[in-house]
Amino acid sequence: MTNNIRVFLWLSLLLALWLNYSQWQIDYGAKSAAATSGTTDSTGGPKPADINDAVPQVVQPSSESTPATDTVPTVVAPGAAPAAAVESAGSRKIRVTTDVLVIDISLTGGTLVRAELPGYPIVKGEAAPVVLFNTDQPSTNYVLRTGLSNPKGADAPTHLANFTAAEDSYTLPPGQDELRVPLSWTDGKGITVTKTFVFRRGRFIIDLEYEIDNATQAPWQAAPYARIQRSDPPVERSMFKVESYATRGPVIYDGTKYRKLNIESEDDTALSIDVTKGWIGGMQHHFVSAVVPNPESPQKVTLAVTGREYYLTTVSATAETVPPGTKKTLKEGIFVGPKLQAQLESMHPELSRVADYGALTLLSKPLFWLLDHAHSLVKNWGLSIILVTFLLKLLFYPLAEKSGRSMARMRALAPRMKVLQETYKDDRTKLGQATMELYKTEKVNPLAGCLPMLVQMPVFLAFYWVLLESVEMRQAPFFGWINDLSSRDPFFILPVLNGLAMWGQSKLNPPPPDPVQARIFQLMPIVFSVMFALFPAGLVLYWVTNTGLSILQQWNVNRKIAAEDAARKR
Repeated sequence: MTNNIRVFLWLSLLLALWLNYSQWQIDYGAKSAAATSGTTDSTGGPKPADINDAVPQVVQPSSESTPATDTVPTVVAPGAAPAAAVESAGSRKIRVTTDVLVIDISLTGGTLVRAELPGYPIVKGEAAPVVLFNTDQPSTNYVLRTGLSNPKGADAPTHLANFTAAEDSYTLPPGQDELRVPLSWTDGKGITVTKTFVFRRGRFIIDLEYEIDNATQAPWQAAPYARIQRSDPPVERSMFKVESYATRGPVIYDGTKYRKLNIESEDDTALSIDVTKGWIGGMQHHFVSAVVPNPESPQKVTLAVTGREYYLTTVSATAETVPPGTKKTLKEGIFVGPKLQAQLESMHPELSRVADYGALTLLSKPLFWLLDHAHSLVKNWGLSIILVTFLLKLLFYPLAEKSGRSMARMRALAPRMKVLQETYKDDRTKLGQATMELYKTEKVNPLAGCLPMLVQMPVFLAFYWVLLESVEMRQAPFFGWINDLSSRDPFFILPVLNGLAMWGQSKLNPPPPDPVQARIFQLMPIVFSVMFALFPAGLVLYWVTNTGLSILQQWNVNRKIAAEDAARKR
């Protein structure tokens, strides 16, 4: 047992060293050429103007004589400018207010230039809301552009075109579930396009419709496209801010797999791929913007990057033809808001992947499903965590009972182990042989007590990512002093309770035979209390509950073993 415990301790130390080295490489290691070759301004920041803000290239529809894979020259409007320049030019904006969103739309291209989330304050209890899209300053420039391009170079309602609107502001009236915001464009030659944003009560999904009226005598082609442009400076990571480890930056779904794009990777910064039934998104902790094109139309997804901060992700679809004298409507979807998984999945079955649980997604997804259903019953996320922890304990009870019996037997052998240690105190080889012979005679497996911990660690890590990434638990209260389960306990009461619970649990288990290891295990409750002081309160609540239930389990097993031993002695 001594050697086995040492192996576990060394493996834990090596794992911790490897994780620290990997993170050091991410934060301070050598960067790729793509990360360092971007042009910078006088302050060392990126120059957004270096990203080509022209209308993306489009492909001819397959019905035309030109093959669908051929591209045409990029259509560039005179004076094309990057996002920062366009929005600073004083273009007229309209404001749209619903029960969950406050959106500013520029009439230059119908670009979403500001998005406030009134129901999600930056700091709980304060009025200032989370703001996604904004053009307040170059370092935070973040917009979503949409438009139609024409592969033949004709005038089209691109993101650089001028639209008109009947009103300066639109508000979703009480009792009404849908708000339509139409913008109009015409080329003055018979082509009229009505670009309509459709908002719905309680929804962060915005439907985008293009109604194309071709009153000319010739067919007219239009290819919808959308792009997310963002200046996203790196966030300094800190153990005191667990959210700083959340995924940021561009993400895509290419029709088969979800991809987090690295704007410092040469491969990703040169991205240009064909996809079907895909989407693009811009990620940050708890919130996302995304565009879901028509799933029936083939698309091309590209990424452009300036420096290490400014990126532009574009999805463009195949051109469609509007016959003369007819109308045609093209549609796509936009998501702007918190990563509410039910809404994300209703928009695209794979869009909920932006609630990024990392490598443990397969385990975290069912855990969130359990938590969500428990919450629908108890209406409190803290109680949901306790309830799900109890259910997991029931699920693993057979394994825990078997392990508990082994631990109880080990505890009963402690006096005989002490005799062996004194007998062979000068010969560790014979001590090990005698110890293993005792285990064999008494049919005790010293490793059985480690199995519950090995099973719990993946669940623990999965819970960590669920609590860190699930916006449903952002600023969610429990009881008393815990008013935000996604942040650390403000008074460190739960970490202290966890340390006391671990100490109580250790008293029910057999002490390690080696004095050095025994001292290490005595320090573990203190070490875990300090470490858990930085973790989300919901995660510590899970661990306290789990440890408390483990104590009850072990006490019950010890009681049964004592009763069985007493019965045999009669």
